[in-house]
Amino acid sequence: MRKLSASIAAALFAIMAIPVASYAKVSAFAPGFSEKTVTVGERVVHYRIGGTGPTVLLIHGYADTGEMWAPLAPALAKDHQVIVPDLPGLGASRPASPSAYYEMAAVARSLHALMTTLNVHREAVVGHDIGLMVAYAYAAQFPKDVTKLALMDAPIPGVGPWQQVLLMPGIWHFHFNGKYAEQLTAGRERIYLNRIWDDFAFHPDRITEAARTRYAASYAQPGNMHAGFSYFAGFYKDADANVKFAKRPLTMPVLAMGGEKSFGALMPQFARAVAVNVQTSVIPDSGHWLMDENPRATSAALLRFLSQKETAQQ
Repeated sequence: MRKLSASIAAALFAIMAIPVASYAKVSAFAPGFSEKTVTVGERVVHYRIGGTGPTVLLIHGYADTGEMWAPLAPALAKDHQVIVPDLPGLGASRPASPSAYYEMAAVARSLHALMTTLNVHREAVVGHDIGLMVAYAYAAQFPKDVTKLALMDAPIPGVGPWQQVLLMPGIWHFHFNGKYAEQLTAGRERIYLNRIWDDFAFHPDRITEAARTRYAASYAQPGNMHAGFSYFAGFYKDADANVKFAKRPLTMPVLAMGGEKSFGALMPQFARAVAVNVQTSVIPDSGHWLMDENPRATSAALLRFLSQKETAQQ
């Protein structure tokens, strides 16, 4: 019976793994945006694209998809080309192999391959939550391609006050992954995600019911919770990689942004552990979910940073 189940599973994945052809459709994400799905390397990546001008890559975090950037995208697209992927294995960036790996450096290379496919070779990169970790790994591996880097409200594994963060009781979910975590949350994705949203918000009510319903349905797709937990399972390897990356500090402008009631006070310490040209921004009246809790202040800070004139890197 086990052999039969394994054969069926292998056959199903073989069907799922057929390369996804690129297609485009008008997006409900924001006016003027389209959505496309492509295969880069061995990963399926779904992304939204709109606007003209210098390119900005927006990378979402856990318990979100690329949809989190909807409040920012229309204003940013007035004078930038904006590219908004779903992280591999999450959102509509699927199907993914059950054996796919999600170390941040590898995910960053996949997103860089996406940019190369789109003929983009100079871009600003913005990341929130685990998207911050991908954004840092991206800039560390491709520093000549990154014009600016915005790091939003999350630690960088392995550097700065990382050990301090690991001792915080509230981040037990950093260690919650594997088959039992998947079994415990199967069919209960909304309950688990509610805990993530509520415990890290200063204003949980600002994460709307519509957003919660949409994201919970996305994470309930087959394989998406596995992928999400796999990002956390890779933190120890990410930490080792980041210690090595940090030996060559970033020189492009870096914005360290955090919520007043979240990582606002710690973000400069993380950023200065890996970069030499650091600006800071604390978003008032907000916890971790900056784009939900205070989208106006968050968007304004990002727009100011991204509009700064580019300077030559050393």
